[in-house]
Amino acid sequence: MAQTLARLVQARAERLAGRLALTFAGTGGADERISYDQLYSRAQQLAVFLHRRGIGRGDALAVMMHNHPVFVYALVAASMLGAVIVPLDPRARGPLLHGPLRDTGCCALLTTDDLLPQLAGSPALPPLYVWVTAAAGALPQGATALNEAFAGSLRPLPALADAPEQPLEVLYTSGTTGKPKGVVLDNRRVVGFGALGRLFGYRPDDRLYTGLSLAHGNAQAVTLLSALTIGIDAVFTPRFTKSRLWELTRTYGITSFSLLGGMATAIYSEPPRADDGDNPVRLVVSAGMPAALWEAFERRFQVRILEWYGAVEGGFVYKPVGEGPVGSFGRRSPGYAVRVVDEHDRDCPPGVIGELLFRPLEGPAQVTYWRDAAAAAAKVRDGWLRSGDMVYRDAQGYLFFAYRKGEAIRRNGEFIDPALVAKVLAEHPDVSDVFVYGVPAASGAPGEQDLVAAVVPADAACFRAADIFAACRRALPGNAVPTYLQVVTALPKTLSEKPQRQRLAARFSPQAANVVTEAAARAAAAPVPAAALEV
Repeated sequence: MAQTLARLVQARAERLAGRLALTFAGTGGADERISYDQLYSRAQQLAVFLHRRGIGRGDALAVMMHNHPVFVYALVAASMLGAVIVPLDPRARGPLLHGPLRDTGCCALLTTDDLLPQLAGSPALPPLYVWVTAAAGALPQGATALNEAFAGSLRPLPALADAPEQPLEVLYTSGTTGKPKGVVLDNRRVVGFGALGRLFGYRPDDRLYTGLSLAHGNAQAVTLLSALTIGIDAVFTPRFTKSRLWELTRTYGITSFSLLGGMATAIYSEPPRADDGDNPVRLVVSAGMPAALWEAFERRFQVRILEWYGAVEGGFVYKPVGEGPVGSFGRRSPGYAVRVVDEHDRDCPPGVIGELLFRPLEGPAQVTYWRDAAAAAAKVRDGWLRSGDMVYRDAQGYLFFAYRKGEAIRRNGEFIDPALVAKVLAEHPDVSDVFVYGVPAASGAPGEQDLVAAVVPADAACFRAADIFAACRRALPGNAVPTYLQVVTALPKTLSEKPQRQRLAARFSPQAANVVTEAAARAAAAPVPAAALEV
């Protein structure tokens, strides 16, 4: 098996020349279809373009764009050069944008012209290479049109960087207990993600789909790398759209797609249609399907669900279709030993919640964070990788998710740092105090939470919740915008001035007069009344 991504794509281009590899639906206003040989040649063109600008082995290169062919070209080109890709969330702003750029010392940023307004005014950006659409205006001063990389004839690279151990990506976590950490993945590890497709039972006639961002490990492993490994094709859209999902499956002949967190509930909440079950999908690969929805989802859409658990740092469990109880993410963990332990690292009996631990069968777990050896050492103890997820087993060994350890909030498959959300709210002039916490998600997805921001108005008479939501939209990724504002006269606190989450949660209800959603806030004519809580 090829041990670098460049060699994997080269092998597919030689064996499957002319066969469709990737379809980007709606890219630039029209579909873009890329064969295996085109994928390899365009990655070569990009690699030559970057090489001529001094980018080579060990250099970090940021990529920030909604799903786009250039993301894949950049990943393969980095493997050719021995460079390191740093995928950035295309919604990122503020510290979520600047932190990874600063930490990794990125020498360039590849982006698309639709994101230029989002980058405007950002300090200390590296040189910009921008993919320009036909409708784009002038580029910022100093930016280079990335389209130039693919103009003219193919010029060969001096040599491919054959180094399986060479870092290829730094994938940033969501920052569950502090600032996000960059997980360093070498070529061998990235190529190894493609083995998921065989475990999941993808077939030679399958066509995969995802609307998840390629900056997320799920989209890379479950869709992109699994397709490249097997030699089948995959379809991508710039974003996930629940209302168009089944239309997309019919248009493109999708046989399998991937879900995270509350996506299943969002899909199921669409009004039922007579043709819901008339689609080509046979397999839904899910991470977080609500148990209460599982069987109804399968019946309504005539699909089968494969549930799994995985983390970019390591650890993997899956439940094949038709095996084990509904609600479990499985008990099979190829290549890993698995434990569920209490706070003293003692194994928990069935039914008792503990932390999920993994250890590779070939030896101790190893995690590398970008320039953060202390965090990596804390993640592994006695050779066991500590997931931070709290789970329990049943008597047959099947695992069930309970909740995330610590204060971070899991929403739509991502972990959100409440401190970052609180900071944005605290800086708003109309807010005098704030505390951010999670409540069980209305979607019912296991382990998922909705985001509540308990805020104390600076002046209750002129407090407008719509302004607060608007400020969050400007400063935060969409997934970090609170689901609810809970308006209170003061935060209940301990003697040490720590907000009391339990007391806020006990007084929380979506129907309460002092609780408002973003949609309700926009429609409201009067300020939201602040409720008095005992301090």
